Amino acid sequence: MDTKVNEIAEWMLSELKSSGILYQADAVNYIIKNFGEAFIYINENGNQSISKDVKKAFKKLHAGRAAWERDGFFWGWT
Repeated sequence: MDTKVNEIAEWMLSELKSSGILYQADAVNYIIKNFGEAFIYINENGNQSISKDVKKAFKKLHAGRAAWERDGFFWGWT
């Protein structure tokens, strides 16, 4: 798997660990600024979203300990 994908996923986990919450908008902005738009796509609702590869790597790292809060557009600990 792409090393940048893993770097992004590790950053996401680190942010979640340090603040207990990770907003998608903050993650998207960080990823674009530090890794480029290749890891972002526009979802069916017209919003910027994190690539499926990155989310898959993030999910593997948090191993089910984090949950996506759909209404708030963030990840938090379960």
